[in-house]
Amino acid sequence: MTVSFSGRVAAVVGGVLVQSVALGSMGNIGTTYGVLPSDIASAQALSLFNSQVSATYYNPAYLTKDSRGELTTGLMHAEHELRGDGQVLQDSPSQQVLLGMKTDLTSLTQYEHPLYLGFMLGVEKYGDEMLSFNSQTSTEGQFFEYGRQPLFLNLGGGTQLWRGLDAGFSARITLHSEAELVASSTLAGETSYETLNVSAKPSIRPIFGLNMDFGESFCGDDRSCWMNGLEAAFSYRGYSNTNTTVDSTITIPGTVVDPGINLAITTIDSYQPNIYAAGLAYGRDRWRVGVTLEMQEWSSLEEELEGDTIKDQAVEADGDARLAFKDIVVPRIGGEFHLDDTYMITGGVAFSESPLDSTGSLEVNYLDTDKWIVGVGLTAQYTSVPILAYPVRLDLAYQYQKLESREFDLYDRRSPSYPAPYGSGEVDGEVSVFTGSITLKF
Repeated sequence: MTVSFSGRVAAVVGGVLVQSVALGSMGNIGTTYGVLPSDIASAQALSLFNSQVSATYYNPAYLTKDSRGELTTGLMHAEHELRGDGQVLQDSPSQQVLLGMKTDLTSLTQYEHPLYLGFMLGVEKYGDEMLSFNSQTSTEGQFFEYGRQPLFLNLGGGTQLWRGLDAGFSARITLHSEAELVASSTLAGETSYETLNVSAKPSIRPIFGLNMDFGESFCGDDRSCWMNGLEAAFSYRGYSNTNTTVDSTITIPGTVVDPGINLAITTIDSYQPNIYAAGLAYGRDRWRVGVTLEMQEWSSLEEELEGDTIKDQAVEADGDARLAFKDIVVPRIGGEFHLDDTYMITGGVAFSESPLDSTGSLEVNYLDTDKWIVGVGLTAQYTSVPILAYPVRLDLAYQYQKLESREFDLYDRRSPSYPAPYGSGEVDGEVSVFTGSITLKF
């Protein structure tokens, strides 16, 4: 017999499956949505060719394309309606505040060689959660990629190697946390002789980018050259994760004596795979179009989860209950058009196949589907603003993600039906992303 997602909850806990808590996710803002409005509007199709400070994540080589400094602040709100058998499983939003700065460091050297530095920071709940974290199993099913986003932090720079050829290197910084608790407790939970040590250390993962402007390299001053406006870019984003380790030892006098009860937990909250991206862009005075292909190595996540004490059972299970991932290729296409000297519109579309290669995962019960991504945005650049001495750029963008329908089975070792699933159902969903930013050029 097939039991629906909602039917399972009614049978087990006597309620309706409506999960509105803010769950953690394996995604990150740069890959799942886009960093700045221009990235969100193009569905990341033009992100390899974006000279704003988000280039530190997508392609640090492109920091060289605009010698002006930038100070950027922005807000992003991602609204989720993720469903199982028509019932809302997850509707908690992701809300990011974004800060970025880009500057020209050429004058710091004696060689007058172009050198540009960029810094990008994003924090959840508009700054209330610097280190959002959640890792759990679920009897109801949990969506793989959507939820609270971890700290987003990138630092890098770019320089020119040759006429038209630029290179850049940056680092994505995540935090690995450790906590150690030793305490004596009564059966009522009152503790004494407590010792608590908490530490966090950064994990630095590389990002590398190359950009070739064919017109600048080969055409010189020949404005009729067909290669004018043609660019190619490549980037590599190394895998990163956020993890936490907790080691606790508890004694209960008269009940649990030394060495006590030891509980050790190591878990991964967020994960970004190795990502290889290549793209082409072509533009003229008022327009530009671009296409990007991304290869994302999600298959390596299986090995990472083998050391996760919360989720390891899912990748070690047998048969259809085993969690499995696959590498995917994500195509993106987008364009931008200048209406006049002030206003520009941007649009893009992408298709992202789900990296989840299984339709069941023991007790973790991850859910994910293929999705279509469509974005649109408006940019206004003002060269003269009252009071301010520098130009100002305003960006607004909207992105819609449509999650296609997919069938999943739910597994729990406590279920009388195990190793058969205790329930199954169809999942789908929609995501709406709203974002805006203001950039001061100097």
